[in-house]
Amino acid sequence: MDAGRTTGMDDAADPHFVHVRLRRMRRTALSAAVLNGASVALGMLLIVLLVHAVLGVGAASSASVGVIVALIPDTPRARRGKWLHLIVAPLLGLPLFLAVQLLRGHPLELGLLLVPATFLAFLSTAWGRPGMPVAAGLMFAMLLAMAPQPAASAQEAWLRTGWCALGAGLYVLWATAANAVLNGRYRAQTLAELLLTVAALLRTHAKRVVRLPQAQGASQQPGALGEVLLRQAALAEQLQAARDLILEAPGTTRRQQLAGMLVVVLEMRDRLIASELDIERIQARQAAGLRQLAAVSRAMADDVEQVADALLLGRRPPAARDHGATLQALRQQALDEARDRAGEGDAIHQAALMHSASVRLADQNGAVRQLAALARGEQAPDLSAVRSGWQLFVSPAYWSSQPLRGLLRWRQPAFRHALRAALAIGAGYGLALLLPWGSRDYWILLTIVVVLRGSLAQTLERRTQRVLGTLAGSALAVGLLALQPPEVVLLAAVVVAQGLAHAFVVRKYVITAVAGSVLGLVLAHLLYAGSSSAFDFAERVGDTLLGTALAWGFSYVLPSWERTRIALTVRRVCRAMAAHARQSLALAALAEVTGQPELAWRLARREAYDALSTLVQATSRALVEPRAVQPPIALLEQLQAHGYQLLGQLSAVQSTLLLRRERLQLDALAMPLADAAREIQAQLNLAGPAVAASPAPVSEEAGVALSGVPEDLPDPRVPDSSPWLLRRLALATGLAGVVRSDALAVLGELAAAQGPPVNRPAPPP
Repeated sequence: MDAGRTTGMDDAADPHFVHVRLRRMRRTALSAAVLNGASVALGMLLIVLLVHAVLGVGAASSASVGVIVALIPDTPRARRGKWLHLIVAPLLGLPLFLAVQLLRGHPLELGLLLVPATFLAFLSTAWGRPGMPVAAGLMFAMLLAMAPQPAASAQEAWLRTGWCALGAGLYVLWATAANAVLNGRYRAQTLAELLLTVAALLRTHAKRVVRLPQAQGASQQPGALGEVLLRQAALAEQLQAARDLILEAPGTTRRQQLAGMLVVVLEMRDRLIASELDIERIQARQAAGLRQLAAVSRAMADDVEQVADALLLGRRPPAARDHGATLQALRQQALDEARDRAGEGDAIHQAALMHSASVRLADQNGAVRQLAALARGEQAPDLSAVRSGWQLFVSPAYWSSQPLRGLLRWRQPAFRHALRAALAIGAGYGLALLLPWGSRDYWILLTIVVVLRGSLAQTLERRTQRVLGTLAGSALAVGLLALQPPEVVLLAAVVVAQGLAHAFVVRKYVITAVAGSVLGLVLAHLLYAGSSSAFDFAERVGDTLLGTALAWGFSYVLPSWERTRIALTVRRVCRAMAAHARQSLALAALAEVTGQPELAWRLARREAYDALSTLVQATSRALVEPRAVQPPIALLEQLQAHGYQLLGQLSAVQSTLLLRRERLQLDALAMPLADAAREIQAQLNLAGPAVAASPAPVSEEAGVALSGVPEDLPDPRVPDSSPWLLRRLALATGLAGVVRSDALAVLGELAAAQGPPVNRPAPPP
């Protein structure tokens, strides 16, 4: 037996491995996505059984299509505006359902409907994440209407549409009520999943801490931050969903508790980034101290996971461990080693770096303890800024016309994606009509819809999972249909499959593909009586392969390569960083940390993180695009790494201002802070001239020399934190210049790739 298989079997038999697997399965089972999937399945079950009992299996099958159209946008979200997000797809989808029913016996006319309707449906992706379920709902309304036999008359088509409308209307009522009832549970589950992501980031940081440079002066390559940047980008996206749900109307004690915990998580995210600073400069001889720092990070990750598990299980978590004594001993040990090696030039610098790293980790230790205290009810949350401006932190609940302005432009990604989808649907429909085995055209088209995404990376990600899931799901469905169970059992199978498909569409798409295949086959059997299950399996696999191939091929048609949008994202990053620096370095936050200055700072911080995360995700997607159309990946990675480091410096400055203000010489720091803010904003203004970095001015009345030279590390034995703050200001200012250089280099490469501008003759007078 080979070593790989032996290791796999040993891991499977390892009790710790089994325990970890069971814990992950439990967390998945208790997640908001699974609860939402169960709510979807229960609502669908009740509606289908009700319609089946009153109107029969035919009406129940058509009503289930209406339920499917309405449930696609049903995700855990704030109660405000929930029904508005649910009602759009049914309102727009029902006329399409009726039109398909009326044209089902006329292939040419039906094709002339499908192509423009697909284009209009996919234009809704201009609204971003909220618009994608609408596009899917409209497409499902059309394509599932193609599953039953053609209506014998217009009256039957109207009757089927009425049953479909009944199912959709009942589900909108159910989902709105269920979301209101489960809203509190959704909040706790969403926060728990966020905490698990933070714990994973703490463990990633622990791994990075012990990856020492190979030699003195070795610098960290920008690409080494890749894993952290991707995790931070995922966290930023997860945070916005959490804000929308948890920060909505924090009026009750429980809501305030969860909102307060979310605020602490935001601070922990800042401290995680600040913890990355200077680690690569600590030399290998400090390996023992670094291992202690890593051990503390892992222990804090365990404490955060315990809080998350307690939220999922509805229990009171244990108190978080206090690592203050360990970190204090580590700081003292570093000072003692520096004293013992007083003759070595960089001994005190190494002690200062270890001192700085342990201080930042001590701040994180305090945040973890505060998080556990809030979860235990031992500390009241401070929500003055959130309570007064929570509407500013959550996504709008209404449908704005802003995304549609200027949409019909050739380079707009949503416009090109809509054209691409319409062409793919047209090609798929035409091919289905020509196939000699009489393919079920709607399955090819459904496969195109679920596989073809807005970018090549997303399409490729779903391509393989869709094929594998269809193979497994079709086999399950054929086995079920071969048993010829009662219609009620088949309806129950449709309900269970829909719940699983809905629950795992984001978490693990292959499960969605399996469940979706079962759903599609069984529902098609109910809608189209008399089909052969054995032939359906072979036909379904063939149609899936064809649909996947078409989606893959058309992902290269009218492509929206990432480089076409990178320039806008780069400029957004620089603007957001400049605004974040202005707010972070404002001393007004010290005088009124619970008022409007803090609110403005939190909003600016969110935009900075979101902008950088958008750039990280775009670069990640560009990696799978053809090399000839890729943006300058290496330059983008440098920009991301330096932008991430700039965020860390600003976070360290803000933490020092808020947590160690009593150890600062505020009068001496007022001018350096203001000058640094102006200089960083000038550097990040890409339209303006470059600004030469200059040391921060220092008041001569200061009792302690405030050196701002980055290489001259402050003496860790001095209790004054002002030199550390000035060092951060100098580093942040220098990094702003580096970010500017990176951004201009990226923009220059992108402009060069587009070729020289075309000289057009001047218009006649």
